[in-house]
Amino acid sequence: MKRLHVNLTVSNLETAVTFYEGLFGAAPTVKKGDYAKWMLDDPRVNFSLEARGGEPGVSHLGIQAENAGELTDIRTRFASTRGNVLDEGRTVCCYAESDKSWVTDPDGVPWEGFFTLGASETFGSEAPPLPQAAPESGGACAPGGGCC
Repeated sequence: MKRLHVNLTVSNLETAVTFYEGLFGAAPTVKKGDYAKWMLDDPRVNFSLEARGGEPGVSHLGIQAENAGELTDIRTRFASTRGNVLDEGRTVCCYAESDKSWVTDPDGVPWEGFFTLGASETFGSEAPPLPQAAPESGGACAPGGGCC
């Protein structure tokens, strides 16, 4: 079964962790100096916080696959949105090694589809250039680039 993924950028990690520990009734399953993650079963969600700069708020949403077949299904769904898809492939991000793809909704909200392959001791490289939302005129934008 797939799991919803929500990633928030926060201004103060310790304050946010204290809040979400109370809300979820559980400590994070992963906690680093700049990152915390809860893998919850009720509700079934991969909820993470990061304090690595940037504006506080929703960083991105996603769907976490439990196997490679589910990731293939997610990639098919991403393609069916007619949005611009970025297949990032194998990468290290958020203290995990994953296979992932991205799509951006018409209002610019990034969605990540991924299958976690294992843990990493490093956060990973900076985020990839995400595909741009398609303009209302129906034209297409190149992943990570400007519109035509």
